[in-house]
Amino acid sequence: MVSELVLFQLSSFCALIGMTLGWRGVMTRFSGFYDLPTAWNQVFWGIVLGGFYAVAADGALFQPYYELVNSDGDFASGLNIISLILVTLFASIGSHFLLRRKRVRKGGSQPTSGWALGLAIGGMVAMVLMFRMFEFEGIFSPIGLLNIALISIITPRAEALITAKHGYMMLQDKRWGAILRSTFWRSALLVSVYTAVFQPLTWVFILPFILLASPASEAWIWESVPREGRRRLRRIWADQAREKAATGENMENLEQLQMVVGDITSGEE
Repeated sequence: MVSELVLFQLSSFCALIGMTLGWRGVMTRFSGFYDLPTAWNQVFWGIVLGGFYAVAADGALFQPYYELVNSDGDFASGLNIISLILVTLFASIGSHFLLRRKRVRKGGSQPTSGWALGLAIGGMVAMVLMFRMFEFEGIFSPIGLLNIALISIITPRAEALITAKHGYMMLQDKRWGAILRSTFWRSALLVSVYTAVFQPLTWVFILPFILLASPASEAWIWESVPREGRRRLRRIWADQAREKAATGENMENLEQLQMVVGDITSGEE
């Protein structure tokens, strides 16, 4: 049997990969135009909050679910709704207070800080869950490894979407609405991911929600960019679009020239 230290290192490595992939795309697209030090500070606090949240969810929700699966029980019949709501409400309120800090509100960086905070929270949830899964028999089969990969990638991104939306709603002065919606979506995420651990087909229903919500995240992050930064960013994107169009036009002209040269060469022969 593999030692617990090795399993912990392996689950931590997979969680870090998921957090890194979650940072790319949205955060790198707006790199240099938002409060990066504050976002990184939120990663630290996300690890702290996510650690408590992941352990609480594991003890109150996943372990009872695991016992029910082993005894051929029904998860729905043994699901403790009160525990689910309390655990996710704890995480949502903790996220809210972290996003209310002065350094976050000063620059209006709740969405970007929320994305970084959510990545760290989701990474911790994924790490604890994968640590449990690595102890399952047959987890290193193709289906098991695919399940591990999806949990390590999707869980941090889903939490980042939830917390970034939370921060965006705080900018719209919808504080209680942000907490309640985050609690609802976290509850749905935990139930879905825990179900996917034993029924991988559940990912078919989870992935569409992630894909549909991902484009909207850029609009939330955009609200964290100052007005001057928005103008500069628009100019940069416009210059990049013109360069791309010019490059495509030059490549087309080059292909036409090569075709002409080829026709001349064939005619001479």
